[in-house]
Amino acid sequence: MTHSSSTQSTFVPPVPEAKRWIAGITFPPERPLINVSQAAPIDPPPAPLRRAMAEALEKPETHLYGPVLGLPALREALAANWSAHYGAPVAPERVAITAGCNQAFAATLSAICGNGDEVLLPVPWYFNHKMWLDMQGVTTVPLPTDEQLLPDADTARALITERTQAIVLVSPNNPGGVEYPAETLNALFDLAVEKGLKLIVDETYKDFDSRSGAPHDLLNRKGADKTLVQLYSFSKAYRLTGHRVGAIIADPALLQEIEKFQDTVAICAPQLGQHAALWGLQNLSHWLAGERDEILDRRAAIADNMPKLEEKGWVLKGLGAYFAYLEHPFAMSSDELGPKLVPEAGVLVLPGTMFTPAGDATGARHLRIAYANVNRSGIEELFDRLAALDWPLAGSDGAA
Repeated sequence: MTHSSSTQSTFVPPVPEAKRWIAGITFPPERPLINVSQAAPIDPPPAPLRRAMAEALEKPETHLYGPVLGLPALREALAANWSAHYGAPVAPERVAITAGCNQAFAATLSAICGNGDEVLLPVPWYFNHKMWLDMQGVTTVPLPTDEQLLPDADTARALITERTQAIVLVSPNNPGGVEYPAETLNALFDLAVEKGLKLIVDETYKDFDSRSGAPHDLLNRKGADKTLVQLYSFSKAYRLTGHRVGAIIADPALLQEIEKFQDTVAICAPQLGQHAALWGLQNLSHWLAGERDEILDRRAAIADNMPKLEEKGWVLKGLGAYFAYLEHPFAMSSDELGPKLVPEAGVLVLPGTMFTPAGDATGARHLRIAYANVNRSGIEELFDRLAALDWPLAGSDGAA
């Protein structure tokens, strides 16, 4: 009798798979590997935050289980931060703290969906969202996006069935980098309210949005309390990736259901990470503004260097937060191109096939560049290496 587990229902995690491409390869000092595969800062938290974390380690409660939905002080601080940023009152009771934003998504979807339900994901999608839906037995309904990588409410409407439970968005987008306009979010919010769905907006990269002020006013919209679910991560803002601290901002009734998931899977988010996130919210706003400025400069460096690639047939499809999404000109598919770039160009980048449904032709044409750890000079070198590639172009031999 054959048996298939829930984990066998999905694919190999893309980032570990890509890391295997560099195993056993030596990169000379004069031409080091340029790793633009993962959207995670590799630098440690700033020194003042590390000192605060060291002090937190001396507190006995740091080493104990904490409240399932997070430290009250952190929930209050994030509620105040969210209220100020979005210009809408957010009570601490609407905030839950999770072990990273991936767990925030998993907990939310577990509280919303059951086996056989459906969720709309815009394509290209964040692969871990797709993986969790697969493992939960939830059908992912691909929501096509336009040439600007934006989803459309009318397109979404045609895909909704009686099994649909939610529409999931990421803005600024991973993998596309696109900052969703307020009108796009409002149209999809209106659709969710009309159909009785949840609109889940993953705002992991909100601190690096190029727009000043709130990017939308969804929290002020009628029905937001029952419709809108926002997800957040402290990993990018304060370089706390290894400490696993994320958040959910949602209806307290939904958080009661999420509490069941949290208590079963993690009991609570790591206490040290929560204390670090709290200290960051209270003390690092000026420092974080500087981090945003640096990321925006890297974004500008991508735009400045694009003419080198445009001359070779590349197209910039999306740019923002940590990401650039590029259409490549080569005859080969991106899943062949990705591993080939490692030995031949010294570049580790994820292919678009990792962000699209199997057989989706758009995935074969694209690459995602994550520039969180590559400064302006590194971006210039990256684009020089890509521009120097002399491989068969799409259409030159009937391929791709």
